[in-house]
Amino acid sequence: MAVVNIACKKNSTMSNIPANPGMLKYLALGDSYTIGQSVSADQRFPEITVELLKSQGKSMGAPRIIATTGWTTRDLLNALNTIQPSKDYDIVTLLIGVNNQYQGKNINEYRDEFTQLLTRAIQYAGDRKTSVFVLSIPDYSVTPFAQGSDINRISMEIDQFNAVNKEIAFALGVNYLDITPISREGKNDNTLHASDGLHPSGKQYRRWAELLAPLISKVL
Repeated sequence: MAVVNIACKKNSTMSNIPANPGMLKYLALGDSYTIGQSVSADQRFPEITVELLKSQGKSMGAPRIIATTGWTTRDLLNALNTIQPSKDYDIVTLLIGVNNQYQGKNINEYRDEFTQLLTRAIQYAGDRKTSVFVLSIPDYSVTPFAQGSDINRISMEIDQFNAVNKEIAFALGVNYLDITPISREGKNDNTLHASDGLHPSGKQYRRWAELLAPLISKVL
């Protein structure tokens, strides 16, 4: 999410942990939902996904996460221009766009920048499209933070942005995982929200990972 007036530390990571020889490499690109704002590192969805894959006998290295709370698609592009990840990842995930919506960015701008990001994600996966996974944007209109806002507008705009990233994912031939319905269960289940009342809890991230890990397992 964008920087907001709630008591939370702005999480960021651009770690570059060398992979152990023989270990499968996972690159996770995104924003606060990927870095796991307001949850511990072991509750982030990339970390849980790796944990689940290891339990299936996959030889996984620690995920490399390039994400910061508040990032838009433009912010992530700028970071990648600087970091320039290698092009030998076995798995790449991309989840980005909520801050474009939150900050009122133009959806056509999002379309262009998301296309650039996904094209790069494919390159980071060695041009193996089956190794790239786009996750849909969660719907924060159901969170305690959003109460008092125009939640119908928020939800509608999240759907519009997701329609764009889904269209691009299908056009470029990568995998697409719709986790938005899980996020919307938070309307009636506060255990799916982190302590800041805005971001997903570790419980919700595990739900995402339990869908993502089997899809990844098929291509490893």
